[in-house]
Order: sequence, then C-alpha cells, then structure tokens
Amino acid sequence: MIAFSYCQSSYPKEQVTISHGLALHGNLKYPSNFKHFDYVNPAAPKAGEIKLMGHGNFDSLNYYTLKGISPMNTPGFFQYGINELNETLLMGTSETNRVGDEPQSAYGLLAETIEYPDDFRWIIFNLNPKARFHDNSSVTAADVVFSYNTLIKHGHPRYQAVYQDIKSATVIAPRKVKFTLDGTNRKSLALRVGELPVFSKKYWKGKDFKQASLTPPLNSGPYRITDVKAGHYLIFERVANYWGKDLPVNRGRYNFDKVKVEFYRDLTVAFEAFKAGRYDLYFESIAKNWTQGYDFQAVQSGSIIKATIPHQRPAGLQAFFFNTRRPFFQDVRVRQAISMAFDFEWINKQYFYSAYKRTNSYFANTDLASQPLPSKAEKQLLTQYPKLDKKVLTTPFTLSKTQGTGHNRKQQRQALTLLKKAGWQLQQGRLINPNNQQPLQFEALARNRGLLKVWEAFQKNLKRIGIQMSIRLVDSAEFKRRLDQFDFDMTSLAFTQSLTPNQSLRDLFHSQFADTEGTLNFSGIKNPIVDDLVEKVITAKTRPELRLYTQALDRVLLWQHYIIPNWYTDHYRVAYWNKFNKPTTQPPYYFGLESWWFKTDG
Repeated sequence: MIAFSYCQSSYPKEQVTISHGLALHGNLKYPSNFKHFDYVNPAAPKAGEIKLMGHGNFDSLNYYTLKGISPMNTPGFFQYGINELNETLLMGTSETNRVGDEPQSAYGLLAETIEYPDDFRWIIFNLNPKARFHDNSSVTAADVVFSYNTLIKHGHPRYQAVYQDIKSATVIAPRKVKFTLDGTNRKSLALRVGELPVFSKKYWKGKDFKQASLTPPLNSGPYRITDVKAGHYLIFERVANYWGKDLPVNRGRYNFDKVKVEFYRDLTVAFEAFKAGRYDLYFESIAKNWTQGYDFQAVQSGSIIKATIPHQRPAGLQAFFFNTRRPFFQDVRVRQAISMAFDFEWINKQYFYSAYKRTNSYFANTDLASQPLPSKAEKQLLTQYPKLDKKVLTTPFTLSKTQGTGHNRKQQRQALTLLKKAGWQLQQGRLINPNNQQPLQFEALARNRGLLKVWEAFQKNLKRIGIQMSIRLVDSAEFKRRLDQFDFDMTSLAFTQSLTPNQSLRDLFHSQFADTEGTLNFSGIKNPIVDDLVEKVITAKTRPELRLYTQALDRVLLWQHYIIPNWYTDHYRVAYWNKFNKPTTQPPYYFGLESWWFKTDG
C-alpha cells in the first residue's frame, strides 16, 4: 500500500492511497506481494470431473435480473464456489467469492490496484491489462461503466439498494474507471463497488438484459458453461488459458477440469443418488438423516467420508416471516402471540434429534448479536428514540421456551392474553375480530417439502389458540413469483449474513424498499428507528462501532417480532466420496470446495 500526493486536472492535489486491496476495519492480512491464501495448496494438481448436486429448479442463467431463477438462486448452490456469475473488480467480500479468513477484506481480481483519498469521495479501479473475456477481448473501463449503468437501469432492485449512493461512474482511461461516491460510509460503499460484476458491453449490444435466458453469457472467469438443460443440469469446464489463473487470489483454487451439477427437486431422491455414486459430495440439511441415514456399506468401508466441520460463519437468518402488509399482522402483540405457538424445543427433539440451536438473533453466531441487556453505550444510543418502548431497554428479549413435551399450555395462555389485549375474542374455538366478525386465519407459503412436518406441528399449536393456518406447497417458480410480489401471509426463508453488515441491510429492513417488488424486505418493515439504525450500521467506522449499532438494530428488530426465528448449526455436515485431497487449513468463514483436488494416487 502506497500513499502519495496525487494531482490530476479533474480534481485538486490530495493525499491518495494506491493499494492491492481494501479492508473495511483495520489492515489487510495479506501484503501486496503475497503469493496465495494461507488455506490453499498452491501446488494442487488440476484434473478430473467433480459431480455435484443442485436442489430445486432453474430456468435462467441471468442471475442479475428479477425474471427467472438462476442456479445461484437455488438453495445452497453458493457453497460450491463455482457458479455462473461474472467476475468482479475485487474479490473477497461477497458470499460468492470471499476471502476465507478475513471478515471484510477484498483483493484485486479484474482490478489490479485501486486508488482512493482518505475520505473515499471517489475510488479508481485500475484494471489488470491481462483481464480477458472468454472470447479473448479485453475487459475495459467502458465495460465496467456499462455494467454499472445496466444494473442500475435494468438489473434486480437489490442493486439500486446497494448502489444508491454512487454519484457517477466515469471512464478516465481505457483501463481506468472512477466511481464518485456519496453517503456517510463511503469506505463500505467502495467495497460494494468492488463487488460489481463486469459484463462485456460488446456482447450485450442489441440483447435484452432484463430477460431470463439459458444462453451462457460471455464471462471472464475460471470456468465457462459448456452445456445446460433447464432444471436438470449444467456443466462447467475450466478455461485452460484463463487470464487470472496465476493471480495470488486464485492460486490453489479452481482445481477441477470439469464440474457437472445435476438438479434434484426431492432431497430423498438426491440422497439415494449420492449413495449410488451419481455425484461426489452432499451437504446434509436434515438432522434425522445425518443421525440415521449413513449406516451403509460405503460409509462403513471408508469409501464415503462423513465429516462435521466447524466454522465461524454467521449462522444466517432462517425464520418464518410475517408479511406485515396484511392487516391482521400489523399488531406486534398478534405477531408475538403467534410466535409463542412455535414449539422449537419439541420440534428439535422430535424431528431434529436435538441437533440445532435456537436462532435468537438476526446475526446469530457472531459478536454482532444483541446481549440480554443493552450495554451502557447501547442504552445511551437507544434512549435517543423517544418512541421506543422502554421495556426494550430494561427487559431481556427472550423467545418462548417449552419443556419439549408437546404440552405448551403455559405458552397458550400467554398467547391468548396478548391476543385479547389486541382485541381478538375466542368464540367457539376460533379467534374472531369483534368489529367485523372475521376469524384470524392465514396461509403459510412453503417451498421445501421437508419442512411440512414443522409447519404441521406449528399449525396444530395455532389451532389450539383458535388460529386457522392453511399450508400451501408451491414449486420454486411460483414461490419466487409470489415473494417478488409480496403475495403471501407467512413464509419460511433463509438468508446468509455477513460478519460485517453493509448496504445490503437496506434491502432487508429499510422502509425505502418495503413497497419495491423484488427486494428482500419481505416483512414490509416500515420503522423509522430501524431505518436510522441501519444507516448507523452502514456508517460504522470501527469494529466496536459496528458491534454497538448492529446489536442495537438486532434488539429493536427482535422486539418487533417481524419473524419467528428457527434454528442453526455452527458446523458443516458434509459427506463426500473418498477421492479428494483438501488443504490442511480449513478457512473459518467459508467452505472452500474449489480449493480441493482429486487424489492422484488412485
């Protein structure tokens, strides 16, 4: 990293840093002359075909628009580290190509170096002169500006949420592009710009970017798609002359010559296919199967390795989401009462062999999760909001907890008390709104057949307090359409979270996006306190500041009962055929499959 006085006619003389990467808080772990990451084998041989399992369905290879379902939209696909996405300016901070041992650092990928002043009013990306698309055309600054403008105008609404504080993107030389930044945390925004996928302007000329398509678009990454059949499979082949194969961020990675992903809609069928050797690796998502399903010859003989691998990843957010756009969910007491009917302890014991921990935070398994009571600093922060319920400051937030016996009468009584205070009356076993005589009933929208037993147990408990919940199971396409249009009452969703939350929180929680179809504010949150805390999280300058603001945001969100938190694990459950070697060091923040390689000793 070099700091110097920089002067161009476009802006006055100022102190400018030139660097090979950027860390949001603190310093980069790896210096400018680093050779490879610590958790890879730089001498790993490149050979062979790995076969993987996809879950669900896809009908497009365009991840960047609202239309269609791409492979990266399907459950768990991101964990493979090999996908259909375009390469970005920097790598390291996105879930799809992250640094495995730093929480929020990025290093050069398409961009060889970056330049920025201390206040991050702008950032310049100097593109690597070797960077090429797969047709051997150069990646240029014009392609970068085209990509930014295209995503803002025609891309998925999430890009508008993340990039709303970018004032301009300008070509200043064939391989030099400048972004002018606004907002209160421009350093964080600079990292988000580094996550910008870069498309070929020439390739997309005359094509409709907004449309779903199964034609593999021109890319610049280590793999190209050579075959695809919608909903069934796609095949990646390693690009032998990939321009970035010797970059420090890529050494020891992308070691398979061919990657075939076969898609299954039913996990039971998928597991049987794995046992039969149809594919090589299986992330286990069903606790019962992990406990009882691996007593077969291939495991006993060592042909299949069954491994539990700890990690320090954020647990992610898996929960039942209320759609507060529905009138009957607008009262927080109703949401809290319904949450009390979810008997996690019984479900975990009966269905999951006590394998899970209850999710008790939007940022579980991180230091960003709220503590039982606010610290002095957090209390001072939250007292600035006069409309905040004072119990948030004095009472620990707790989720309803049972003995796991299936008899939750205490929780039923508490729920009925809340519902009565909210104006509902129990008449002949049904909760009725006395003003219009309408019953309290709603639909749970489900995509995962494996969760049906959980929904049904929840349904049974709700019926005991007079609430009628129907369950509708739909396919992936219908599920996505209804989510995009907020056409649901309650649904089950799971999100990955970051160790360093950023501008993407607006998409999840900010009022600005509560009515924008296709965004992730599924609960329809319109809360000025949440809005302000989201902005504070985004503007945090240090890790302690980030922890303070995120814990406060977490506390406020939890007390509003926008979701019914589910469960999580702090380890991977994975089984794989014993044909791989892997690095001796496991990265704490991601799985790192693309750093494995085939054994060469037979």
